[in-house]
Amino acid sequence: MKQVRPVCRALAPHLTRAYAKDVKFGADARALMLQGVDLLADAVAVTMGPKGRTVIIEQSWGSPKVTKDGVTVAKSIDLKDKYKNIGAKLVQDVANNTNEEAGDGTTTATVLARAIAKEGFDTISKGANPVEIRRGVMMAVDTVIQELKKLSKPVTTPEEIAQVSIIKPE
Repeated sequence: MKQVRPVCRALAPHLTRAYAKDVKFGADARALMLQGVDLLADAVAVTMGPKGRTVIIEQSWGSPKVTKDGVTVAKSIDLKDKYKNIGAKLVQDVANNTNEEAGDGTTTATVLARAIAKEGFDTISKGANPVEIRRGVMMAVDTVIQELKKLSKPVTTPEEIAQVSIIKPE
């Protein structure tokens, strides 16, 4: 009878179960997540505005990609440290959601997400309740949306649509 040898995790990690999880709490976890947020936001922020710079992205095949698109830069980032990667993925979600909803503004959304994360983590480290911070951020978002709706005006004519496209820097 042929003896079956156990599968080596190094050779086939997808065939073995990973029972142990590395778990971090509190300030250590927040600090690592914030490093991931900063790494992603730094890479995306350079593309901001009409004077923004391009980013070169290494690809697994073909030539490197040169882009000034914030969401493309954000999607290309995958960090080795899992806690930093969690922070980066949270901001990637912000960029992706902004791209799906608005089609633009992903760099601005990324920079704002970093600022909110930094302030939120700083406030939590001083003893604030994370649930209350989230509630406050959501209330602020609702207020900003209401104010923007008050300031906005409908665009109806082809001339007005052309003016909007001329104003946009990209």
